[in-house]
Amino acid sequence: MISPHSERKARREELTVGGKQPPPPTGPPAWDGPPPPSYAPAPQTPMERIKGLPAKVSIRWRLTLTYSALFFVAAALLLFILYTIVGSAIDKAWPNLDLSGLDVETATKGQLVWHDARLQAVANARSALFSSSFMALLGMGILALMVGYFVADRAMRPVAQMTAAARKLSDSNLAHQRIDLKGPEDELKELADTFDDMLARLNVAFDTQRRFVGNASHELRTPLTINRTVLEIALSDPEASEDLKTLGRTLLEVNARNEKLIEGLLLLARSERELAVRKPLDVKEVAQTAVEQVTPFAAEHDVTITTEFANAPAIGDPVLLERSVSNLLENAVKYNIPDNGKVWIRTGMADGALVVQVANTGQHVPAYEVNSLFEPFRRLHADRVDSAKGAGLGLSIVRAVVQAHGGNVTAVPRDGGGLVVTIRLPGR
Repeated sequence: MISPHSERKARREELTVGGKQPPPPTGPPAWDGPPPPSYAPAPQTPMERIKGLPAKVSIRWRLTLTYSALFFVAAALLLFILYTIVGSAIDKAWPNLDLSGLDVETATKGQLVWHDARLQAVANARSALFSSSFMALLGMGILALMVGYFVADRAMRPVAQMTAAARKLSDSNLAHQRIDLKGPEDELKELADTFDDMLARLNVAFDTQRRFVGNASHELRTPLTINRTVLEIALSDPEASEDLKTLGRTLLEVNARNEKLIEGLLLLARSERELAVRKPLDVKEVAQTAVEQVTPFAAEHDVTITTEFANAPAIGDPVLLERSVSNLLENAVKYNIPDNGKVWIRTGMADGALVVQVANTGQHVPAYEVNSLFEPFRRLHADRVDSAKGAGLGLSIVRAVVQAHGGNVTAVPRDGGGLVVTIRLPGR
């Protein structure tokens, strides 16, 4: 059986470059590594641009333009009807000319002049109506745009309220966060109530899952404790054979790892609930405590921890935050290079947010595998049965704790090997 120390020595030349360690991460604590490469988009044809216009216009402006277009079409139709009615009314109301007593030639000329005068009056009336109505229609079109935007804004206000409520939702506040839309019993109110019912069902599902994990973990701790006690008694027997003691020590290691797995599941279930403790704290002190706890473990693995602490006041659960920082440090130590490994931890404020950053030397981590490391029971280049270094819950607990505090955690591969993990939390 190859020991972890032998394995680390065997990989020494593979993970070191010229016998020198890569430098520590530089820059402010909010550093997240280089941006992803950007590629120039493929050129679009004019028809593709026209087809893509609706997707670039918001629903508020689409409602505004629709309302204005309908108003403009209705006004234009009304203008056309008035245009027709005015001409017909003048034509019907035009008086007849009495030409009795005149000769035929004079009467014919007078009739033509009278007819031309009627046509000219109809044309003048229609022209005056069209010019004045066109200016009025243009002004009403501009007014329709403004009124349409106001109407669309009022119509979209409940949707904006639902969107704002949905953004605040997480599995930690499902128990009390609801949209609770006030207003008439219309389609939007029905949609909001349906969404609230769905949130209630989700809360029941999340709570049932958490209670199941917690209860199952508690139930499993008892037989593991009994197993450990029985094994320790058997190993303390002076008449026990060497084979029995070897088997007992192996079973104790397995039992200890199972106990750590159960503790991790309990902590994960607790982290995914809404915070029961919220009090002022300084993450600098939390990180210092975590470093003190992990330092003996780092010394066993020949890893040096370098600290750079600055005050970072916040509000939250100090025990959970300390556990999350400890998990980051333990992972940074376990997945380090064989000898003379390095771990850097920094705390401080950046852009109004509280920042904790942990970086380490280690093997190269592909960028496409970084996000999967935050999933439960996931390890780098290992399946779920390869559990020599842990249960794969460390980063999952970190993410659950950080999200319960309203923050986020990101990780990027470090130049030269290892990871740079950054926690951001709201400042106090």
